[in-house]
Parts: sequence; structure tokens; C-alpha cells
Amino acid sequence: MNIAKTPTIRWQEAGQEHLACWRSEAGIAPHLCVGIADDRTSADDAYRSLESGTALLWRGDWVNARHLMQALTKRADRRFGAGRGKAPKTPAEVFARHREQQGLRAALLNRLLVPLDAAYCIPLRRAQDVRDACIEAYGPAGQADSVVSLRELLAVVSAHEWRKKGIPVPAVQGRIYPHYGVFSPVRGEYVDLIATAPLPANCERAFDIGTGSGIIAAVLARRGVKHVVATDQDARALACASENVEKLGLASAIEIIKADLFPEGLAPLIVCNPPWVPAQPTSPVEYAVYDPDSRMLRGFLGGLVAHLAPKGEGWLIISDIAEHLGLRSRAELLGWISAAGLKVIERLDTRPKHPKAQDASDPLHAARSAEVTSLWRLARIDGAS
Repeated sequence: MNIAKTPTIRWQEAGQEHLACWRSEAGIAPHLCVGIADDRTSADDAYRSLESGTALLWRGDWVNARHLMQALTKRADRRFGAGRGKAPKTPAEVFARHREQQGLRAALLNRLLVPLDAAYCIPLRRAQDVRDACIEAYGPAGQADSVVSLRELLAVVSAHEWRKKGIPVPAVQGRIYPHYGVFSPVRGEYVDLIATAPLPANCERAFDIGTGSGIIAAVLARRGVKHVVATDQDARALACASENVEKLGLASAIEIIKADLFPEGLAPLIVCNPPWVPAQPTSPVEYAVYDPDSRMLRGFLGGLVAHLAPKGEGWLIISDIAEHLGLRSRAELLGWISAAGLKVIERLDTRPKHPKAQDASDPLHAARSAEVTSLWRLARIDGAS
């Protein structure tokens, strides 16, 4: 790592100024006020420091750092939990409040920092080996020490563990191995829709727009589509999809290319699972959940007719959670479909099975409990070639 071209963080320790590279996948600026914490620092004292805006660089035992993070998280959950302040009046206000509180919570917890040396080793007592996890997330080790939020580092380690064991997906007859920053296909209901929807006649070619982990392309290939072109803009997603396709033995059927939405040419089937909520992402993995101004959704619908082969279909996989949150109406979605020269052939629906749909304490429970995930089968209005 070239420290001259990387954001740096400065702090005073033992009467001397120290300098290190600053890592933040969420693009957080280096903290300007940094104190030192160790095993003698109580959770209450640490919380007060973080709440005041002072970041704390941990110099104690690694296991104790993780225990401190758990204690701080409990305090932050109480501080930024539901039911504080004036009650929002509309679902959109509930969502806005939830996002605001989650952002404040994350900002506070991200102020607990840990050091990494140039080889991605943690220079703390009882530190775990995070080198492989860091290489996967950050690339090859550099030439300088760095500082990172403990919360981010724990997420990097968690992603590494998921990547090692993979997620079993019956529809692909194997496992999907998600990379850090690439959305994991843990919500299987939309995968089941893709695995069972009727394919267009003579469907030997398909496009998977915004492939992410490659899960949709893999399902289509397993269903017998001979040539699937999977696109994405994100380098991590492209690497992740390529790895999964290789491990599943589908490299001969799936071509992965870097593209903003559509590849060149036509296909009788074009599938897209865009982010479901029109809001601004605040971290890399959120780009698979939040779509500012519905950019990807509208881009897919607007470009679909130009890339559909004669008698072809476009499959839009999307939840109606945004409708229940008051962020996008069904009439708006149908208007975009019609304006794009498309008609709805059929809509296949399923209910989510994730735990939050049953969690009444979740601030967004009303929307999540009513949520329906759908596969919209779309075709050209004129049905022409």
C-alpha cells in the first residue's frame, strides 16, 4: 500500500504523533479526534468517549475488544432503538427515522478502532488470524500499517467465514460462495421463483442483469439455458460470480462481463433482480438493497424492449416492500412498465420467510409482515419481432 495515496489517520500516543493508513469500505473520513483505550477502559467510559465524537484505538487484548464491542452495541441499541422521540406518522417517515437511527448507531460503533500491521496481522494479545479475510476484502497486503473500525473488521471476518463454507442452494445443485461486499442469496424465495417460472419457448440464450453472486445465472443454466450472459459493474461481484460459476461447473454455459445493465445483442429471456428499496446506500453491501431514485429498476425497464428477441420475455424480480414503506407506488411501477412499451403476462408471488417478517419489535414490521416478492413476466406490448 502506498501511504502517500491512501487516506491517513493521526493520533497522539505516549507523547508522540503516530500515522497510519485509514481503511473504510463505507468511505468514512479518518477520525480527527482519536484516544487510546485498553483493558482498563470500562464500557461506560468508552461509550461516553464514542458518543462525544472521540474515536478510540484499542491497545488491549483482542478478545476483550470483542467483548467491549458487544457491550457498546447493547448500549447503542438502547440509545437508538425504536420508540424514542416524536412518533413518525407515515410509513415513509418510519423508514426515514429507522435509517437515521441506524446511521447514528453505526457512526458511533464505528469509532472503536483496531490496528493492522502491513501483513494484515492484528498486533494485539490473543489476536485471531485475519490475514486471509483481509486479503479477500482489501487485496494483497501492503507496505504500511493501517487502522480500521473493529466493526468493519468483524464484518470482513464474517464474510470470509461465509465464503469458506458457502450457502447451499438446491436450485443450483450446490453452494454459492458470497464475497465481502456482494449480497448473499440468503433469501431463497426469489430463487425458487426463478427456478419454477415457465421459460419462454426455445430459450437457449438469456441475460442476467446485475448478477451479483451469479445465483440467477446459475439457476438458469441448471434449467437448461445453454448460454447465459451475466453482467455487473462491480469488480467484487464479477469476481464472486466467476468463482461460483467455476465451482458449480457452469463456466461453459455462463459468460460474465462487465457492463452497466445490458450486454450487446438480443435474448429471448432477460432477468433482473434490482435493489428493492429506492434509497441511498451507505456501505458496499447496501448497493444490493438500496437503489437511489430506482435507477437500476427504471434502467432495466427502459432498455428491455431494445434487447428482447422476438416473442421474448423480461423477468423482473422485486419485492413490494417499497410500496408498503410509501417509497414507491404500484401505479408508479406499472406506469414505468407501460411507458417502456411492455405488458405484464403474469405475476408470480411468494411470501418472505426471513425471521424479520415475524419480528414484531422491528420498526419496519408492518411493512415486512405485508411484503410479497414477485416475478413479473414482461413482454413487448406489440408482441412484435
